[in-house]
Amino acid sequence: MTARLDDDVDAMFQALADRTRRDIVRRVLVDGLSVSELAEDYDMSFAAVQKHVAVLERAGLVTKERSGRRQVTRADVGAIRTVRDLLGDLELQWRDRVERIDALLAADDADTTPLPRPGAEG
Repeated sequence: MTARLDDDVDAMFQALADRTRRDIVRRVLVDGLSVSELAEDYDMSFAAVQKHVAVLERAGLVTKERSGRRQVTRADVGAIRTVRDLLGDLELQWRDRVERIDALLAADDADTTPLPRPGAEG
């Protein structure tokens, strides 16, 4: 990955590290909502929700568009797919590592002959 892409990915995962921001992304995936509409469902100020949306927007996970007098927040499906694909790649890497460890352990078990117990006649 290039340094720029690494920075973008870091920003996405940092933005998604917060529970409220993950919830906002889930909600705007279904339907575009204004910050006011989003703020109705959180026990925090409008300004706090607005800051969460700004973090998501800087990370490229959501966009805002004007719809009449409303400014609607929508999830960027392409960015969400990028995150999903990166997580899928990481999962494959870890599954491969676990399978290699399992194979090494199985080979080690097969190569190990039991030691005689002390005092047992062979």
